Amino acid sequence: MALNRRQFGSLAASLGLGASVFSPVRAQGAQITLKYGTAFPADHPGTLRIKEAAELLKKDTGGRVDLQVYPASQLGSEPDMISQTRSGAIDMMSTAGTNLQTLVPTAGINGVAFAFKDYATVWAAMDGELGGHVRAAMAKVNLQAFDKVLDNGYRNITTAGKAINSPADLKGFKIRVPGIPMWLSMFKALGASPTAIPFGELYSALQTKVVDGQENPLALIQSAKLYEVQKYCSLTGHTWDGHFIFGNARKLQALPREVQEALASHLNAAALRQREDIARLNRDAEASLAKAGIIFNRPDTTPFRTLLRSAGFYAEWKNKLGEEAWNKLEKYAGDLA
Repeated sequence: MALNRRQFGSLAASLGLGASVFSPVRAQGAQITLKYGTAFPADHPGTLRIKEAAELLKKDTGGRVDLQVYPASQLGSEPDMISQTRSGAIDMMSTAGTNLQTLVPTAGINGVAFAFKDYATVWAAMDGELGGHVRAAMAKVNLQAFDKVLDNGYRNITTAGKAINSPADLKGFKIRVPGIPMWLSMFKALGASPTAIPFGELYSALQTKVVDGQENPLALIQSAKLYEVQKYCSLTGHTWDGHFIFGNARKLQALPREVQEALASHLNAAALRQREDIARLNRDAEASLAKAGIIFNRPDTTPFRTLLRSAGFYAEWKNKLGEEAWNKLEKYAGDLA
């Protein structure tokens, strides 16, 4: 996946990122070390592409900037890393906007159930007004988000004992969900019995039947080997999940201007390449998981959306997220509430 300097410059030019960024930064000064944390596994594109960006950044700054990447929650859980980033204990991280909701309520708006019909809609929204609205809200709590969001994929439901074909199949179903209020609310509205369990404990929770199922993007289901403890995968695509790349605003803004520009450009370019990686992984993951024994089905999502609407899920979150943010979401998603 790695690109050499000439290939990277060509890609940057084709993406309209500006050639000047990829000339070596000649600024003088002390060594700058930046710590970057992520929950993505070490071999996930969300880690690999950031590490690649770190190498390019070091080269383009003549070795001056050392962006150190810590995957697999080495620096703590995602809530822990968010607190550390705000305080400046670590400099940067990536995480889902839904993990930021207690701090920035609108940050999780992309997680609204069945909001985005396809990736064209996702990127129009997140690279456009909706993403801009969230980044502005993050700035108010000392978090500076970069322009491009990493792709964590559409989330699908896996189970041990039965396929999920309709909301009736979720009645009382014990499903692991991240400790995210919006998604707990969604599955409760669908009649399930959601349980918040950290991702690091998910495999064992499925193995010991603490829960009977879970929901995650295909690439993560594959990389975490959840197929070893699950049998069915229902391609509900019930929500799209992305990771904002952000850092402590005061610390980032104190960096020399040319370092800020190089950092932003390399990270934004890395996010674009990571999106392409995930697109390829999604194409391959279904076949690989099927070979590993997973049985797939594609339920009609209309009954799920209808139940959420009648249960008041959309009205509840419109009220919580606010009229301005909701209007920006519906500009891309169409009418939801």
